[in-house]
Formats: sequence, C-alpha cells, structure tokens
Amino acid sequence: MFRRTFWFTTGVAAGVWATTKVNRKIKQLTPEHLATQAANKALEAGSRLKDRAVGFALDVRDNMAQREAELEDALGINADPELPAPRRHAAIENRTKPKTYVIDSTSYTYKTNSYNRNEDH
Repeated sequence: MFRRTFWFTTGVAAGVWATTKVNRKIKQLTPEHLATQAANKALEAGSRLKDRAVGFALDVRDNMAQREAELEDALGINADPELPAPRRHAAIENRTKPKTYVIDSTSYTYKTNSYNRNEDH
C-alpha cells in the first residue's frame, strides 16, 4: 500500500512538473511573445550599436584634435591670426528721399515708399 501511494504521488508530481514546463514553452511560442522578444533584442542591438558609434565618434574627434595640433606645431601656426577690422555695409538704402533719374533731359522721380496690397481693397 505504501509503495503504491509513493509511486502515485511521484507520478502526479512528474505530471504537474511536465505540464507546467509544456505550458511555459507553449506560452513562449505565441506570436505576441515572439514579437516582444524580437523587439527587445532589436532594442538591445540598437543600443549597443549606438554606444559603439558614439564611442567611435568621440575617438575620431579626439584623434582629429590631436592630429590638428601636431600639424599646427609642424607648420608653426599656433599664434592667433590677426583679423581685419569689421566692415559696415548698409543693408538697406536710405529710402527717405525719392530718387530722381534723368533720361533724355527729362527728369523722372521714383518713389521708394513700400507698397501695401491691402490699400487697394
């Protein structure tokens, strides 16, 4: 009697264990779970790629600055260049006076007032 109870309990436990394992595996193979796993792996790969790219860009920038300093030392251009004095150009003409043009001894006056479209309506 004890022997039968032992083997019955062992069989029930093995059945529960096997059913649980099979159910977990089936749940892992559903389309939603597979899509989630794929998305997570893609995000991890993208993050790793981004970190590597940022590291590479920083290395390039550091080496570029170092090489630039070496070239400046070799060429002797370490001193700051003297910049020319700033120039001031009139961006807009003086529009307070009307311009007068002379063509064939006839004088024409050109008004430079701004044209407002809304005045015609």
